[in-house]
Amino acid sequence: MRSIQEFRSLNGSDLRKRLEEFKKELLKLNVQVASGANTANPGKLRQTKKNIARINGLLQQQEADAK
Repeated sequence: MRSIQEFRSLNGSDLRKRLEEFKKELLKLNVQVASGANTANPGKLRQTKKNIARINGLLQQQEADAK
């Protein structure tokens, strides 16, 4: 589980890399759910979505601060 403080310590390019990693992970989890397979950690889907939202919020905040 990632905390918002860990994400705040990263710069914009690192945040974008993490965002892409989380999106790939979310895609894999969605495929597992759609195929009916039992996931090892059912809460991981929700946590991944939250992490994506956190990173998107930080990126928007950084862009607003830059203006």
